[in-house]
Amino acid sequence: MESVSIVRCENYEFNNVKKAVYEALQGITAIKLKIAIGSKVLVKTNLLMRKSPDDAVTTHPAVVEAIVRYLQDMGCSVVIGDSPGGPFTKERLRAVYKAAGMTEVAERTGCELNYDTSAVEMSNSGAKRLKTMQIIRVAREVDFVVSAAKLKTHGMMTYTGAVKNLFGVIPGLIKVDYHMRLNSIENFADHLVDICEAVKPVFSIIDGIEGMEGDGPSAGEKRHLGLILASDNPYVLDRVASKIIGIDPSLIPTIKAASQRGLYDETLGNVEIKGIKPEELHIEPFKLPKSKNINFIGGRLSKALERAIMKNLRPKPVFNHKLCISCGDCKISCPPGVIDMSSGKPIPDLGKCIRCFCCHELCPQKAVSIKKHWLYDIVLRK
Repeated sequence: MESVSIVRCENYEFNNVKKAVYEALQGITAIKLKIAIGSKVLVKTNLLMRKSPDDAVTTHPAVVEAIVRYLQDMGCSVVIGDSPGGPFTKERLRAVYKAAGMTEVAERTGCELNYDTSAVEMSNSGAKRLKTMQIIRVAREVDFVVSAAKLKTHGMMTYTGAVKNLFGVIPGLIKVDYHMRLNSIENFADHLVDICEAVKPVFSIIDGIEGMEGDGPSAGEKRHLGLILASDNPYVLDRVASKIIGIDPSLIPTIKAASQRGLYDETLGNVEIKGIKPEELHIEPFKLPKSKNINFIGGRLSKALERAIMKNLRPKPVFNHKLCISCGDCKISCPPGVIDMSSGKPIPDLGKCIRCFCCHELCPQKAVSIKKHWLYDIVLRK
């Protein structure tokens, strides 16, 4: 049977976090059967952008440090890494590591921070989308990868956890290219599962002490859950997490894609829950992003009406020029390249926008919001 550990942890005081992380991982017996002494492990954290741990955008350093120390206790050498949004440069990594508290984790534990910004091509003959893809070199050079995710909603994918976190092994602006090439939610979800199947994390942990609801993954609202979740199966872990936060799995494209491939039992009948049982938790369902369901109307309406809705009613990014600092991150991260900065402020061509919401996701000032037409929810109401 596959296992998922759910452990309470009410705050980020390190001793409490370490106890919870160790307890969660001790419950996953398969870990010790896979990892040998002397292994080199990449702890792939969610370091989306330069944000403080208090913003609940990035994996908290206390959780990352506890994972690092657990692996070191197993005799492993550890490197922390990610490819944040935007250009993949040493300067950007240095700034993100410092803001997110990873620099201090490395100083306290003696682990390594990855500054190698080179990429390698990886073949994946079993992939449904890209048979070859570029990934950060460190992810290929280590013996194992750990997905250290943050529990958040996501504007494009509804939810981001253990599986979506691994998109960060795609280097820098290559992400923009892949967003454009796979510009439907279904295609992109398949690609995320392809990445997960290629990387095969040895285990995954979700930092659910402070999560994010609403317009995540960076502009939503913090939600206190007080939980650490872990499993050696990232798909099962995400499915259990979605159950805890009350999001219908049919709205989460990665969970649907994994189920269609038979990568987990969607009934969770063969999953052993260790620690707290989900039914013991009485958590108010997370607020969904305003962009939810943007491509899930197929088959419910006539084709002509479906096309009209997709063109005219679906959510769109809106730019607040009063909050904008003209950094240009939205333009750099826009897959179809439809944002004009010639006036000093971003002006999008919404007729060519693919609704990936990268501009919203990576804006450091929360100057991009998602606006829905008032008819949208009426038309899509179940």
